[in-house]
Amino acid sequence: MASAAAPASGGPRERASRGTADRAGGAGGWVRVGNLGGHVHDGAVGDAGGQVRDRDRGGQVRDGDAGGQVRDGTGGTDVEAVGVDEGAWAARPGCVIAADGTYAARLALDGASWYPERWTLDGPEPYAVPLPVNQPEEPGTEVQPLTDGRVLIHRVVPGRHTFSLLYPTGPGTGELPLGAVECPGSDTRLRLLPPAPGGERAYALAVGRGSTTVWLVAGGAFGPEHVAEVPGHCSGGVWLDRTGRLLALDRFQDGRTKTVVVDLERGGEMSPLLQITERSNDRLLLADADSGLLLIRSDAPSPGHDRLGWGVLGSTLPVRFPDCLRAPEHTVTPFAIQPGQVLTPETCAVALRIDGPAGTWLGIWRPAERHVHQLPAPAGWLAGTGLWTREGVLQLPYATGAVRCGVARVGAPAAAGEGEAEGGPDRDAVQAPDPPLVARPVPLQQAPLKGRVVRPVAPVPSPADTSVVTAG
Repeated sequence: MASAAAPASGGPRERASRGTADRAGGAGGWVRVGNLGGHVHDGAVGDAGGQVRDRDRGGQVRDGDAGGQVRDGTGGTDVEAVGVDEGAWAARPGCVIAADGTYAARLALDGASWYPERWTLDGPEPYAVPLPVNQPEEPGTEVQPLTDGRVLIHRVVPGRHTFSLLYPTGPGTGELPLGAVECPGSDTRLRLLPPAPGGERAYALAVGRGSTTVWLVAGGAFGPEHVAEVPGHCSGGVWLDRTGRLLALDRFQDGRTKTVVVDLERGGEMSPLLQITERSNDRLLLADADSGLLLIRSDAPSPGHDRLGWGVLGSTLPVRFPDCLRAPEHTVTPFAIQPGQVLTPETCAVALRIDGPAGTWLGIWRPAERHVHQLPAPAGWLAGTGLWTREGVLQLPYATGAVRCGVARVGAPAAAGEGEAEGGPDRDAVQAPDPPLVARPVPLQQAPLKGRVVRPVAPVPSPADTSVVTAG
């Protein structure tokens, strides 16, 4: 069982003059994905082996400077020890961007030594500030920027996970210890959650033998604070609103993974979010608070094989699993959604990382379209990292031997006309030159947020009672 240790006293604070991210508005409601009519519509055509796979949980994050590797400390047999399902603890991206896009942070390599590095992204040109301390960091050490310019660092020492804030102090680096979360058992895994909306707080997820704990590790009053405890083993972590209140987690329990919502302002009240069938594994990958667009990974349309799909939060429209996102022998990972498309989630541009035998490249896709635009990744791209502007420009951090800190900007291809999006055969799946697509739905059911907790609905039929409709 994890417990908090008191932080060290004292330590200076650097407070930048930047404003915090937009905190206005919330999700206002959320949905449960259910099988309304007892039918699952399968968009699959041909070989069932063309599934979309999650990134290898033991995967590697490459440093763009020296080609070195940052290994995720959450993969391998230790994950299996606590029963987390295959692929649940994916590799971390090459760097982490703050909630408002002003800063980024990564673990960089200098010879054989790792050190934290902060990037400033909101000026005329990006620039990097190294934040080394007295000794090199261990590979796999996590860093996360806050919107005030400080960088949270998560270190693992025997029996505990320590947290500190780093900031530049002239020629050196200042460090403010925040405290530690004690995990005396080797069966507890802990990692940082994605940056929370607002950018002033940071959270971590600790997975133990029988439950998962959400910790507030930065931004609290007295060091790490226990926020919520969820039965089962949770992974993922997607924020559903702009206030940092509703957190979606993928909970593995009784041999299945389902996404649940944890209300951090109501003592960790938990409600179901995704349940396409009783026996399917349903995970939430990304969500956009403006449009409500959800990116989902599930094996509901083809049991045993994961598919990438999309739906809309609070909508009665179906979840769809486009064939253009099926990628035999490739891994497709969405990593950024274009914000600001409040009334038209189907026009949001979605950035995809595509890994295959030929290497790693970019994909840009819109739910309204039937194909993926495939583009070469910039040299030195910190793979899996990027940020859309509201105007549809994708910003991709990169680092090479010649450019220590750079941002490549890629404009989203023009959206297809309505006639092209809705009619005609599917085009170009993920592979060269281009594979086909047909979007087939799995029904999406809206559940009310009265009292902020969804009341149970009628049980979803099991696959034995569910008919699968395929193309004739």
